[in-house]
Amino acid sequence: MAASQDKLDKMKLRQDYRNLWHSDLMGTVTADTPYCCISCLCGPCVSYMLRRRALYNDMSRYTCCAGYMPCSGRCGESKCPQLCLATEVFLCFGNSVASTRFLLQDEFNIQTTQCDNCIIGFMFCLSQVACIFSIVACIVGSDELSEASQILSCCADMVYCTSVFTSCDF
Repeated sequence: MAASQDKLDKMKLRQDYRNLWHSDLMGTVTADTPYCCISCLCGPCVSYMLRRRALYNDMSRYTCCAGYMPCSGRCGESKCPQLCLATEVFLCFGNSVASTRFLLQDEFNIQTTQCDNCIIGFMFCLSQVACIFSIVACIVGSDELSEASQILSCCADMVYCTSVFTSCDF
């Protein structure tokens, strides 16, 4: 019960954040084009670099998924944080990107913008449609619907990972 109350308190606190990203989502690509291009070529590499940067290169501060996921603190991070972070960014890329973003938002009191909310909402819609397609494909045995579900799921993942761009310039 205390954990749920802590999450509610944190959510209420986040509503009062007033700082903004140095560049908004649409302006980040032009603000730091080389860095954003690298993130398109190797997202996990950029996610690794951003998390290290967010931790001020002090890997003793590292916690899996920045403490925002149920697995956090249970992955042996203190023994080998570099390996754990590398594993996180390659195996849980989406969570890694989101966790770094949340970490930065909480540390610097950066608010979520309307554009962020739109992207997140669109991603949820794509994910739900992909889930529905997948369920229907299982019921009727349609390979086409199954493939469409996988395409939609991939699109949802790409939309989700666009938040790496908002973290390029913090």
